[in-house]
Amino acid sequence: MTSSAIKNLFRKSTKLRNMPPDSESLTLIIVGCGQRGRAYGRYALESDACKVVAIAEPRPKTRKLYAEQHSIDKTLVFNTWHELHAASADTLRTVGKRLADAVVIAVQDNMHIEVTLAFAEQGYHILCEKPMATSLDDCIRMEEAINKAGVIFGMGHVMRYSPYSREITEIVKSGTLGRLINLVQVEPVGYYHFAHSYVRGNWGREKDSSFALMTKSCHDIDIICHWMGPSPPAKVSSFGSLQHFSHNQKPIDAGDATRCFDCAMEKDCPYSAKRIYLEPVSRGHVGWPASAIVDGIPDIENIATALKTGPYGQCVYESQNDVCDNQVVNLEFENGCTASFTMVAFTSAICNRQLRMHFTHGEIIGDMSTYTVTDFRTKKTRTFYPEDEGGGHGGGDFGLIKAFVEAVRTGDQKLLGTDVGEVLKSHMTVFAAEASRRQEKVINCADFEQQARAALGDTLTQRVLR
Repeated sequence: MTSSAIKNLFRKSTKLRNMPPDSESLTLIIVGCGQRGRAYGRYALESDACKVVAIAEPRPKTRKLYAEQHSIDKTLVFNTWHELHAASADTLRTVGKRLADAVVIAVQDNMHIEVTLAFAEQGYHILCEKPMATSLDDCIRMEEAINKAGVIFGMGHVMRYSPYSREITEIVKSGTLGRLINLVQVEPVGYYHFAHSYVRGNWGREKDSSFALMTKSCHDIDIICHWMGPSPPAKVSSFGSLQHFSHNQKPIDAGDATRCFDCAMEKDCPYSAKRIYLEPVSRGHVGWPASAIVDGIPDIENIATALKTGPYGQCVYESQNDVCDNQVVNLEFENGCTASFTMVAFTSAICNRQLRMHFTHGEIIGDMSTYTVTDFRTKKTRTFYPEDEGGGHGGGDFGLIKAFVEAVRTGDQKLLGTDVGEVLKSHMTVFAAEASRRQEKVINCADFEQQARAALGDTLTQRVLR
């Protein structure tokens, strides 16, 4: 790309940023235009607060559809994040400014660290999809990079940002029900959701991503710690395993079939790929999960091809998955208060968390759509129905991107209600819980963090010495 072309592109992509602050539309780069990249991008289509000006996406049809939907200049549409990053470097070198104000990172989990470090170094504000990274060392490195760059940082912990969660947070922090003593949260992942994402899909094998508590439930642990704060977790224990989705649980009638298309009992199997993907598309439903397994818009032909040749058509009892399909986490905080969390695959509800909060003077019971508040002093119970403000996760997707955009526009990290240090703390708790499950012992959270930071320091020292 020539210097003159870069200057012209820069003028196009930053035209709105020359407007007065009150009417300024923030400019975004989306790295990864899949399910999560589309979720955050929707806000730009429905609001004047921000605009997507550049993207990176390897899948050609998905890339083309996203670019057309957001009217992105063809010269700012890239196949890989490396190409986009290089173009941004050219712009910084020749014009002295970035292609956009902020980057939304929605690539696969194991890529978060390298993409975040690269764009933070260029000075971009960053919204990164959960989790931070897939190893504890990389999470610590990410915190260090963000702090060094001094940029606004948002984490894809969307549960914090739904109207439902915000209202509950307000009650908790107000103290109107007294102290929060105990909290119980259950995440019903959903039987076919788990089969899609954590058996056949990208998060089914720990070596390709991370353990299930991290990839699915890190924002549960985050919001639990947020509600129980400011007292930090002191001790954690956890138990869980892979109970059902393995070869030894395969029904006898399925025989030697390794794919749903070849299975004699497919019609009676709740995890049938035909039932999960093909039948909904035949009825005109082209959204998730079918949209996640093909490039572009799903139709009968490309879904059938994907099921015959790819991982999403494999028998769930013949897949290579190894992550837990059920897990419990028990937490004791420094002030002596307690919390428990359960993640389980085998539910009809899809991610509609069940919540019980026990205060000294009342309780809250919720299901992510409604919640009831009981005050022991008045003996009155009221039910609340928070309004979904749009986007997925009960409005959490839009709530997060809206808060991020405003934080970047004003330069105020506090508008996100968290920062990279607190995000790392909750991730530390998730890693500590998994260490407890594997080591079969209670983990002291402060000792765990100290040892993790010391181990990373030793590793970095050895690299320098080499």
